[in-house]
Amino acid sequence: MSAALLSLLVPLFTALLLLLLRLRAGGLVIAANALSLGLAVMALSTVVSTGTQQLNLGGWDAPLGIRFELGPLTASLLVFTALVHLLVAVYAERSRHSQTRDTDFWPLSCLLHTSLAALWLSRDLFNWYVTLELLGLVAVAMVILSGPKAHAPALRYLLLSLAASLCYLLGVALIYGQYGVLDIRLLADMVTDDRVTRLALLLLTLGLMLKAALWPLHQWLPAAHASAPTAVSALLSALVVKGPLFILWMLWDNLAPVELARQAGVFFAVAGIAALISGGWAALRTPWIKVLVAYSTVAQLGYALLALGLLLHWQDPTLSTALWLFVIAHGLAKVSMFLAAGEMQATLGSRKVSALKGASQTMPIAMFAFAVAGGSLVGLPPSGGFVAKWVLLQPLFSQPSHWPWALGVLLGTLASAAYVFRVVAIAFDRADPNRPDYDPDTSAQWLAMLPALVVWAMALMSEPVIRWFGEAGL
Repeated sequence: MSAALLSLLVPLFTALLLLLLRLRAGGLVIAANALSLGLAVMALSTVVSTGTQQLNLGGWDAPLGIRFELGPLTASLLVFTALVHLLVAVYAERSRHSQTRDTDFWPLSCLLHTSLAALWLSRDLFNWYVTLELLGLVAVAMVILSGPKAHAPALRYLLLSLAASLCYLLGVALIYGQYGVLDIRLLADMVTDDRVTRLALLLLTLGLMLKAALWPLHQWLPAAHASAPTAVSALLSALVVKGPLFILWMLWDNLAPVELARQAGVFFAVAGIAALISGGWAALRTPWIKVLVAYSTVAQLGYALLALGLLLHWQDPTLSTALWLFVIAHGLAKVSMFLAAGEMQATLGSRKVSALKGASQTMPIAMFAFAVAGGSLVGLPPSGGFVAKWVLLQPLFSQPSHWPWALGVLLGTLASAAYVFRVVAIAFDRADPNRPDYDPDTSAQWLAMLPALVVWAMALMSEPVIRWFGEAGL
C-alpha cells in the first residue's frame, strides 16, 4: 500500500514544487511521472502477490476516518493513469507544435494525476466528492490554456460541472442522513430499497453521468475537448471522464440493492446503445478533426455504459472485466488519436477533416497512428478494443433472447468504422503540393504512435489479464 500512496504523493509534491518555485519544467514532470509509474507497477505487483490491501489515513477507522483500498482494478488504474501522463508529458515537452510548453500545464497535469490517484484509492462518498471537484476544476483550468477561443467551452464545462457536483452532494447528504455513514463497504450492508435511497442514487447518478459526459448528458464534451490544447485533450478524453464512471460502477455494483440495480441496468444499457449510434453519427458528420475525435469519445463510452448496464441487469461479473478493458483500451487509443490529430492539424494548418487529404503521403507516421488507434476503437483484431468487445459479446451470444444487445454492438461497430474510415479514405487521396513552410515534426508523430502500439499489444497479454480480473472479482 505504501507504493500506491507514494504514487499519489509524487505528482502532488511535484505540483507544489513547481508552483512554489514558479517553475514550468517539463523534464521534472516527466521524471515524476516515470517514478509514479514505477511505484504503481510495484503496487500492482504487491496486489498480485498478497491480495487487496487497505489503509486508514491517520489511523482512524471508518466511518470517521478516510479509508484507501488497493485492489486489482485500483492498482491497474494507477498504472494506466501514470502511463498516460508519462506519454502525454513526453509529447508536450518534445513536440514543436505543443501549446503547453512553459505554461501552467505542468503543475496542473500533476494535480490532475494526484486527483485521479486519490479517486481510484478512495472508498468514501464524500472523499469522492472532493476528488471530483479537484478533477473538474483542474480540467477546466487546463482547457483555458489554449487561449480566448476556449473561454466559452471552458465556462460551459465549469457551470455544468458545478451543477453536477450539487446533484452529487445532495445525494451524499441524503445517504448520510438516512444511514449515518459514507464508507461504501459499510453502506453495502445497510442500504435498503426505499424512497430516500432511490432519490439519492438518482441524484448521484445524474451528477456522475454529467461529469463523465455519458449520453444524454454529453453536450459539453465535444467543444471543451476540441478547443483544449492537444496534450490536454488527450488527458481529458483518456482519463478525466473515466473517474466519474468508476464511481458510478462502484455505486451500482457494490451499493445499490440488487433488484433496483437490475432495473437501472436496462436504462444504462439502452443509454449505451444510444451513445454508440448518436455519437458515431455526430463524429461522421462533423467537418472538424478534433471534434470528430471528441465525439468518438462520447460514442466509445457507450460500450462501457452498455457493459455496466448488462452487468447490473444480469448480475454477470464477467462484464466488469469487459467494462474496464474498454476503459483502458479506449484511453490508450484516444491518447494516440488526439496527439496524431493535433500534429496533423498544426502541421497542415487547418482544423478541417478535408485538410487531411493525402496525409498518408505527407504525414504517414501520424496518419498510421490515427488509423491504428481507430482500428482498436472499431474492434479490429488483435487490439485491446477487440479483446474488450470479445469479452462483452460472449454473454450476448449465450442466449438467443440477447440478440437486440448484440445488434446494438454491431451498429456501434459500424458507426465507429464509418468515421474512422472516413478519415483514412481522405488521407489516402492524392496529396496536394506541400506549402513552402511545411515542416512536420517526425519525433512528435512517433510519440503519437506509442499509445496506439501499446493498445494493440494488450492483445498479447489479454488471456492472463482476463483470467486475473475474473479471479480477483475486481
